[in-house]
Amino acid sequence: MVRVVQVVGFIVGRFVGWLPTEVSRRVRVIAWLSLISQTLIVGTGGAVRLTGSGLGCPTWPRCTEDSFVATPEMGIHGIVEFGNRLLTFVLVIIAILAFLFVVRMRRERPELLRLTVALGLGIPVQAVIGGITVLTNLNPYVVGLHFVVSAVLVALATVFVARVYRGKKVDSFVVDARFRAIAAVTAVGVWVTVLIGILVTGSGPHAGDGGAARNGLDSEFLQHLHSWPAYATAVLSLALAAWALSTGRVGLRRATLALLAVEALQIAIGIAQARLGLPVILVGVHMVLACILVAVMTLVLVLQRPGAREVPAAELLDADGARPADAARV
Repeated sequence: MVRVVQVVGFIVGRFVGWLPTEVSRRVRVIAWLSLISQTLIVGTGGAVRLTGSGLGCPTWPRCTEDSFVATPEMGIHGIVEFGNRLLTFVLVIIAILAFLFVVRMRRERPELLRLTVALGLGIPVQAVIGGITVLTNLNPYVVGLHFVVSAVLVALATVFVARVYRGKKVDSFVVDARFRAIAAVTAVGVWVTVLIGILVTGSGPHAGDGGAARNGLDSEFLQHLHSWPAYATAVLSLALAAWALSTGRVGLRRATLALLAVEALQIAIGIAQARLGLPVILVGVHMVLACILVAVMTLVLVLQRPGAREVPAAELLDADGARPADAARV
């Protein structure tokens, strides 16, 4: 028995010693995998809905009353729905690895630990919401909540990637208060656009199952309502991009241009899908791009502050837009 304890202790000690004590390639890779997987599961969830496979597994947490996995009799719908559920386990593995890869940095980089915990807790929350979705016969508001939580997790994963590369958040800014105000309004516009888009989808034909209820709202009116904050956000993003181009911040310039590009693509796809009768391919792309839009908008907000190892203090601004005269190099 003592020998077993010693062997276990040796294995645990070696494993703990293998875990990173600083941001390394492993940490950067797992951060990217976290962001990619959180976005990918939106795409597979969209495939479930757009192929009418929302009740491919008619119960939860089992796929059928007698099986946790899809059976041959369930056909393609069972495969699609079960595949989406299976991806959850990939997210769990990534979340556990992300936590383990930063746990030894908890004193030096507590924000990384908090982000991995939040991302990890988001997975069971999503699983429960997914179960409620099935048990409520794909209630469109519950389905919408499922998407909102996914978008929040994408935003958190974006912050995780940014903090891994840029270091701790610095309590100063590289842009003035006017830029930050416009960016804040743009972020609100992005989220309003996404939320109204969820209502539009809940009123449209893609219910995930032929017998699922719709929210009963006027789909045509909601499409117009959805476009208003989208156009306003695009105009604000154009202002942000023009402003960023006048600065020496390469990352911020690229992020604002990416934001503008994603919004332009979303507007084009939104117009096309409305005129073409909501083809499933365009609707699916629109859903995934909505999460990419949230990610890029989040990155713009993060880049308003420098990373802890990036810039001389002379380039920083305080909360009022003034340059602190006595700041040290960050």
